[in-house]
Amino acid sequence: MYYAIISEDVENSLQNRLDARPAHLERLKQLNHEGRLLIAGPHPAIDCEDPGEAGFSGSLVVAEFASLADAQAWADKDPYIAAGVYAEVKVKPYKKVLP
Repeated sequence: MYYAIISEDVENSLQNRLDARPAHLERLKQLNHEGRLLIAGPHPAIDCEDPGEAGFSGSLVVAEFASLADAQAWADKDPYIAAGVYAEVKVKPYKKVLP
């Protein structure tokens, strides 16, 4: 089943994001390689494709896991958590309808 991992950043998270990004992306690339990643990306802090110094307000990952507990365990190990990027992370079941 798919699960949505919805994360909200702390204020002024940009530098910590940049520092932890390579490790964060490696985990996402692994999910993608395994065919389990539906979508992933950050939420720009402003209405712009490249928010520059405004940074990001959070992230969304939708991926397939065996259970909610497995999705939560994966989310808990995100390098952005260790780097202090995220203030809050929610994991919810997700049902893909379209496309």
